[in-house]
Amino acid sequence: MQVCGLKRGDFTHVLGDAHVYNNHVDALQEQLQNDPRPFPTLHISPDVTDIDAFRLEDLEIRDYAPHKKIAMQMAV
Repeated sequence: MQVCGLKRGDFTHVLGDAHVYNNHVDALQEQLQNDPRPFPTLHISPDVTDIDAFRLEDLEIRDYAPHKKIAMQMAV
């Protein structure tokens, strides 16, 4: 907002070619057993007003609580 003067809104993303490989089925079934958790938030420093001046330190992910890693092999 501080860079372009626009109000924040929703980000919508659509997958056009989502697919599951045979060797991923078991891992995905395990993942489906996880209870959903609240989404994390992205905090952007309000002090930066020039889009080209952002640095990694100006961004912070808050309240990120991931589930344990579920390993999947690369599809062959």
